[in-house]
Amino acid sequence: MTIQTITTTPFAGQKPGTSGLRKKVAEFRQPGYLQNFVQSLFNSLGECAGKTLVVGGDGRFYNREAVQVIVKMAAAHGFGKVLVGCAGILSTPALSCVVRKHGAFGGIVLSASHNPGGPDGDFGIKYNTSNGGPAPEAVTDSVYAHTQSIAQYRISDALDLDLDTLGTLRLEATDVEVFDPVTDYAELMTRLFDFDAIRALFARGFAMRYDGMSAVGGPYAHAILEGMLGAPRGTVINGTPLEDFGGHHPDPNPVNAAQLVALMAAADAPDFGAASDGDADRNMILGRHFAVTPSDSLAILAANATVAPGYRAGIKGIARSMPTSCASDRVAEALGVPCYETPTGWKFFGNLMDAGLVTLCGEESYGTGSDHVREKDGLWAVLFWLNLLATRGMPVEDIVREHWARFGRNYYSRHDYEAVDADAAEGIIVRLRGMLASLPGRVLGGHAVALADDFHYLDPIDQSVAKMQGIRIIMDDGARIVFRLSGTGTEGATIRLYLEKYEADIARHSIDTQEALFSLAQAADALSELKLRTGRAGPTVVT
Repeated sequence: MTIQTITTTPFAGQKPGTSGLRKKVAEFRQPGYLQNFVQSLFNSLGECAGKTLVVGGDGRFYNREAVQVIVKMAAAHGFGKVLVGCAGILSTPALSCVVRKHGAFGGIVLSASHNPGGPDGDFGIKYNTSNGGPAPEAVTDSVYAHTQSIAQYRISDALDLDLDTLGTLRLEATDVEVFDPVTDYAELMTRLFDFDAIRALFARGFAMRYDGMSAVGGPYAHAILEGMLGAPRGTVINGTPLEDFGGHHPDPNPVNAAQLVALMAAADAPDFGAASDGDADRNMILGRHFAVTPSDSLAILAANATVAPGYRAGIKGIARSMPTSCASDRVAEALGVPCYETPTGWKFFGNLMDAGLVTLCGEESYGTGSDHVREKDGLWAVLFWLNLLATRGMPVEDIVREHWARFGRNYYSRHDYEAVDADAAEGIIVRLRGMLASLPGRVLGGHAVALADDFHYLDPIDQSVAKMQGIRIIMDDGARIVFRLSGTGTEGATIRLYLEKYEADIARHSIDTQEALFSLAQAADALSELKLRTGRAGPTVVT
């Protein structure tokens, strides 16, 4: 084995977004493309000698090959140890857990999250720092700068390693340990939740279905739900990770998790349904004939946090992304704790958690988590709900309606216009920015505009500023219209429209969500000319 220095030239467009670098598989498979990005990352990190790196991914197409490249490059850069999930598998929250538990220098996540997989699908790479959370913009900006001037990369010429057998291998001067990707994560879950109470729940005949969406969450769910907690075999469906996710889009929402939604709508539906996405950091929660919105899920878990042993002392605070509904704000006020509003992207929660200011965090895009790791965590949310159901002894719908009766209901919906022309999408946002000053005082959808701005965030810990994070139009009664461009897709642009309306009257808590928000949706379209400018008759996905 020798360490080789390979001459290379830069590739355009290797700028990491809010969730790392995501591109089509074909782009990643270009000779030197992945190597250039990894070398640029290592150049940004500085001295790596003797340090520990964690590597794993969601098992999508190209995952195995990418792991081999990264391990060989890590050895060429003198890392003392590389921890690799068996078969290259490691969920995003589990990677965060492993980094934190073993005091690693950082970790590399190979995933495009909820994006489709397979040879024609998407691939992604993201770096997590020593706190287990996504790299801050200072790091990703540095990586991008290096990608623009890179001239060479270093890699071991060793043969591919056996990633399917547990144990430690020697590569150059680096120990490569192939470990069980579930063990550390499962142990952490036993310290957070009342496993005895959940076991008793299943022993009483409680029925659930967990849809792993043929992605990385399946092995964790099989081990924890069906193994440690005694749920019957068959509780976990689509539990084997597949390189193309079985041809499905691994996004846990009513459109892409249609099989689970149909099961929960059937006459003989189980008591509880849940799903996670490609890398198991997102979650969808369903009751029998009833869906729980991600925003409501965050608020309900916060209001009932003390049912779980890991949160019995109460929570320090809540953080939510700006587009997420204000339901959790009302819970924070009732609990007497702060609620922080951040830009979209889990990395913005990291400073707040590290500073001990917040315990629970959430995003409307089916992401919920806490300070146990520094990533959102799909199975964690499912276990929290199981702990709540075991303690309260009530169906999912009753728990949600009881919450609405106490705090009021935030009617909330997101309309996604996916893969639209990038120039048209940018034009809509630029046009809206130009209208902001004229909006206060206008009436939109029967609501008077109180504030209109392009959201910016001042981090209370490091004083960093994030600008132009989404157009907010806030009404004097708390209703909101929000527009933002998403950075998670790989084709064209995705425009997200968020609609929210608060309703205190319990007699009006059973209106259909889209009906309740209809006038706001009409006003938003008229204001933005969204359908006209995108050429779309309506949104691609409504959640």
